[in-house]
Amino acid sequence: MSLSRAILKGFDSGSYKATVQLAGSHKVYLEGVTVARNLSAAEMVTGRKVAVVFFDAYNAKEAVVIAVYT
Repeated sequence: MSLSRAILKGFDSGSYKATVQLAGSHKVYLEGVTVARNLSAAEMVTGRKVAVVFFDAYNAKEAVVIAVYT
């Protein structure tokens, strides 16, 4: 399990999935990342910093956005 910083690039409130850009990665976006339901949709504003947990380093579908911060 690992924790990474990222920038929120998009959020779908219907599916509660996000598109994020990992810190230090200028070209790669991860799409369809699950967002923890305890995070308010109002906090999921494009450009905000988020914390992402990877349960499997080789499978991005096992990642979860767990926090929004400034």
